[in-house]
Amino acid sequence: MNATAPSYLSSVMAPGPQLLRLSLRLDAVVTGVNGLAYLALAGPLESLLGLNTELGIPIGIFLTLYGVAVAIVGTRQTISPAATRVVIAGNAAWTVVSLAALAAGALDLNLVGSIWTVMQAATVGGFAALQYLGLRKAQ
Repeated sequence: MNATAPSYLSSVMAPGPQLLRLSLRLDAVVTGVNGLAYLALAGPLESLLGLNTELGIPIGIFLTLYGVAVAIVGTRQTISPAATRVVIAGNAAWTVVSLAALAAGALDLNLVGSIWTVMQAATVGGFAALQYLGLRKAQ
Protein backbone atom coordinates (compact mmCIF):
# COMPACT_ATOMS: atom_id res chain seq x y z
CA MET A 1 0.00 0.00 0.00
CA ASN A 2 1.32 3.45 -0.92
CA ALA A 3 1.52 6.22 1.63
CA THR A 4 -0.18 9.47 0.76
CA ALA A 5 2.01 12.50 0.13
CA PRO A 6 1.02 14.30 3.35
CA SER A 7 1.64 11.23 5.52
CA TYR A 8 4.94 10.53 3.75
CA LEU A 9 6.09 14.14 4.18
CA SER A 10 5.09 14.18 7.84
CA SER A 11 7.08 11.00 8.48
CA VAL A 12 10.11 12.30 6.58
CA MET A 13 10.00 15.69 8.29
CA ALA A 14 9.47 14.18 11.74
CA PRO A 15 12.50 14.92 13.88
CA GLY A 16 14.88 12.02 14.13
CA PRO A 17 16.78 9.68 11.84
CA GLN A 18 14.64 10.38 8.77
CA LEU A 19 15.07 14.15 9.10
CA LEU A 20 18.79 13.73 9.70
CA ARG A 21 19.26 11.51 6.65
CA LEU A 22 17.12 13.75 4.43
CA SER A 23 18.86 16.95 5.52
CA LEU A 24 22.32 15.45 4.99
CA ARG A 25 21.44 14.13 1.54
CA LEU A 26 19.77 17.37 0.47
CA ASP A 27 22.77 19.32 1.77
CA ALA A 28 25.11 17.06 -0.21
CA VAL A 29 23.17 17.55 -3.45
CA VAL A 30 22.74 21.32 -3.10
CA THR A 31 26.36 21.84 -2.03
CA GLY A 32 27.77 19.58 -4.73
CA VAL A 33 25.71 21.17 -7.50
CA ASN A 34 26.63 24.62 -6.22
CA GLY A 35 30.33 23.68 -6.24
CA LEU A 36 30.14 22.29 -9.76
CA ALA A 37 28.38 25.46 -10.90
CA TYR A 38 31.19 27.59 -9.44
CA LEU A 39 33.65 25.47 -11.43
CA ALA A 40 31.77 25.11 -14.72
CA LEU A 41 30.43 28.66 -14.84
CA ALA A 42 33.35 30.55 -13.32
CA GLY A 43 33.33 33.30 -15.97
CA PRO A 44 29.59 33.98 -16.06
CA LEU A 45 29.37 33.82 -12.26
CA GLU A 46 32.19 36.33 -11.96
CA SER A 47 30.16 38.74 -14.07
CA LEU A 48 26.83 38.00 -12.41
CA LEU A 49 28.00 38.10 -8.79
CA GLY A 50 31.03 40.33 -9.03
CA LEU A 51 33.05 37.39 -7.68
CA ASN A 52 36.72 37.16 -8.51
CA THR A 53 37.49 33.93 -10.40
CA GLU A 54 40.59 33.51 -8.24
CA LEU A 55 38.22 33.09 -5.33
CA GLY A 56 35.37 31.36 -7.18
CA ILE A 57 37.40 28.38 -8.40
CA PRO A 58 38.71 27.44 -4.92
CA ILE A 59 35.20 27.87 -3.52
CA GLY A 60 33.90 25.56 -6.24
CA ILE A 61 36.52 22.93 -5.47
CA PHE A 62 35.82 23.15 -1.73
CA LEU A 63 32.05 22.95 -2.17
CA THR A 64 32.28 19.99 -4.54
CA LEU A 65 34.52 18.04 -2.16
CA TYR A 66 32.43 19.06 0.86
CA GLY A 67 29.28 17.90 -0.94
CA VAL A 68 30.88 14.50 -1.56
CA ALA A 69 31.91 14.25 2.11
CA VAL A 70 28.40 15.13 3.29
CA ALA A 71 26.97 12.55 0.88
CA ILE A 72 29.23 9.91 2.40
CA VAL A 73 27.99 10.81 5.90
CA GLY A 74 24.34 10.85 4.82
CA THR A 75 24.32 7.62 2.84
CA ARG A 76 25.81 5.28 5.43
CA GLN A 77 23.48 2.65 6.80
CA THR A 78 24.13 4.03 10.27
CA ILE A 79 24.84 7.75 10.34
CA SER A 80 27.78 8.66 12.53
CA PRO A 81 26.89 11.23 15.18
CA ALA A 82 30.52 12.44 15.27
CA ALA A 83 30.65 12.90 11.49
CA THR A 84 27.29 14.65 11.60
CA ARG A 85 28.60 17.06 14.24
CA VAL A 86 31.52 17.88 11.92
CA VAL A 87 29.06 18.62 9.10
CA ILE A 88 26.93 20.79 11.39
CA ALA A 89 30.01 22.70 12.57
CA GLY A 90 31.18 23.12 8.98
CA ASN A 91 27.81 24.45 7.91
CA ALA A 92 27.63 26.81 10.87
CA ALA A 93 31.14 28.07 10.15
CA TRP A 94 30.32 28.60 6.47
CA THR A 95 27.27 30.62 7.44
CA VAL A 96 29.13 32.85 9.90
CA VAL A 97 32.21 33.35 7.71
CA SER A 98 30.10 34.12 4.63
CA LEU A 99 28.10 36.78 6.42
CA ALA A 100 31.18 38.22 8.15
CA ALA A 101 33.10 38.41 4.87
CA LEU A 102 30.13 40.10 3.21
CA ALA A 103 29.75 42.59 6.06
CA ALA A 104 33.48 43.36 6.00
CA GLY A 105 33.44 43.89 2.23
CA ALA A 106 36.11 41.20 1.83
CA LEU A 107 34.38 39.61 -1.15
CA ASP A 108 33.89 42.82 -3.16
CA LEU A 109 30.57 41.56 -4.55
CA ASN A 110 27.95 43.51 -6.43
CA LEU A 111 24.32 43.66 -5.26
CA VAL A 112 23.38 40.34 -6.89
CA GLY A 113 26.43 38.68 -5.33
CA SER A 114 25.58 40.12 -1.93
CA ILE A 115 22.01 38.83 -2.14
CA TRP A 116 23.31 35.45 -3.32
CA THR A 117 25.71 35.28 -0.36
CA VAL A 118 22.93 35.99 2.14
CA MET A 119 20.63 33.43 0.50
CA GLN A 120 23.41 30.83 0.41
CA ALA A 121 24.31 31.48 4.06
CA ALA A 122 20.64 31.15 5.07
CA THR A 123 20.33 27.86 3.19
CA VAL A 124 23.48 26.42 4.75
CA GLY A 125 22.41 27.65 8.18
CA GLY A 126 19.05 25.98 7.62
CA PHE A 127 20.77 22.69 6.79
CA ALA A 128 22.81 22.98 10.00
CA ALA A 129 19.66 23.60 12.04
CA LEU A 130 17.80 20.66 10.49
CA GLN A 131 20.80 18.39 10.94
CA TYR A 132 21.16 19.45 14.56
CA LEU A 133 17.47 18.81 15.23
CA GLY A 134 17.59 15.46 13.44
CA LEU A 135 20.71 14.40 15.32
CA ARG A 136 19.30 15.43 18.70
CA LYS A 137 16.07 13.53 18.14
CA ALA A 138 17.84 10.50 16.63
CA GLN A 139 19.94 9.84 19.72
